[in-house]
Amino acid sequence: MKSIKSTQAVPALSRSTYRYPPPSAPAVCSYRSDSVRYPNAVGSSKCDWQSSCAVLSSKILSQDMSQPVDPSPGLGSPSAVNGHQSVPSSSDNLEIVPIKGTENLSPAVLPQPPKPLTITDLSPAPMHGSRLRVAYQGVPGAYSEAAAGKAYPNCEAIPCDQFEVAFQAVELWIADRAVLPVENSLGGSIHRNYDLLLRHRLHIVGEVQLPVHHCLLALPGARLEYLSRVISHPQALAQCEHTLTKLAPRAAREAVDDTAGAAEYIAANNLRDTAAIASARAAELYGLQVLADGIQDDSGNVTRFVMLAREPIIPRIDRPFKTSIVFAHDKGTSVLFKVLSAFAFRNISLTKIESRPHRNRPIRLVDDANVGTAKHFEYMFYVDFEASLADVRAQNALSDVQEFTSFLRVLGSYPMDMTPWTPSPGGRL
Repeated sequence: MKSIKSTQAVPALSRSTYRYPPPSAPAVCSYRSDSVRYPNAVGSSKCDWQSSCAVLSSKILSQDMSQPVDPSPGLGSPSAVNGHQSVPSSSDNLEIVPIKGTENLSPAVLPQPPKPLTITDLSPAPMHGSRLRVAYQGVPGAYSEAAAGKAYPNCEAIPCDQFEVAFQAVELWIADRAVLPVENSLGGSIHRNYDLLLRHRLHIVGEVQLPVHHCLLALPGARLEYLSRVISHPQALAQCEHTLTKLAPRAAREAVDDTAGAAEYIAANNLRDTAAIASARAAELYGLQVLADGIQDDSGNVTRFVMLAREPIIPRIDRPFKTSIVFAHDKGTSVLFKVLSAFAFRNISLTKIESRPHRNRPIRLVDDANVGTAKHFEYMFYVDFEASLADVRAQNALSDVQEFTSFLRVLGSYPMDMTPWTPSPGGRL
């Protein structure tokens, strides 16, 4: 269901357009995976094109224009770059178009190339808790926005309409960090984000655990007995299933993209027979009333979020750390036992293990002359363990894991969230 955005909320990042707005406005980004070929450039990607241009410019500017030039340099000679003369006799050799109106100007007044960046031009990396731009999935009032505020107080939260857009926002420097959920104590893992962790090259730099307090929201004047539909994120619907059966047994459940988006949709469309499961903050933002407070089936409802950045952090051993890895193997289930044993022998606790189908090789065929052909699924395994990569035990364990597996990648080694939390109070029905 597509939400109709109200004027009260900041619109989320979308993949439909691509622009760089001022910091105070929501940003929009898109992703392009296909290769684009640029003429007279080395490689087929934009990065290769920019690199070849930089090399070409530096070669031209470094030449002494007073020295004679070989009229026909070879392609592999030091005086040629990308097959062009390093000091051309005219702009046609490099297909350079002169700037209009500068033909008769002296060299002193011609536009000068930009100065190289120096160390004084580069700002230091933002420290934890400073004014960062943090991407999250959803609209204002979502639990992910609250998690971003807990992870980075006083940050500038940037809403995104999809999980993948939040990844792209960090990759394209629209945001400095992303805070995304990976598991809930009642609903389990958010598999989409596990797949995206493998697809994108971001690093986990921290985690934050957020107690979730669900409310049933509706327009002012709405009554429980007249509700025909309850909408929310699938995880929220699952976390409130038994309570909803008691509150509104005849109301149908319908899944939407996020909790706060459900509240926004009801307010924008004036739906008086529909309620949303969302936070109390969402009720304030979109002018809804709280029909029931604390409707989660279990008071110990906690969602774990990970903090993502373009660069990893340096692991330490002066505080509790957690490390996340993903690996694959192609030699049967005995290899998985060996991998887990590498941690057990070193007394390293595993906090989570998650298996996801291998996208490139989802099925493996095993031939046996006696029983015929069997089909087995290939998996990627995600493992979290309580140790820092600065710990020698963890380094030796990963060394063993690398011998047993066909693929291994460290997603991040980061501080554990040790902040205490209290269960949400029971619902006031």
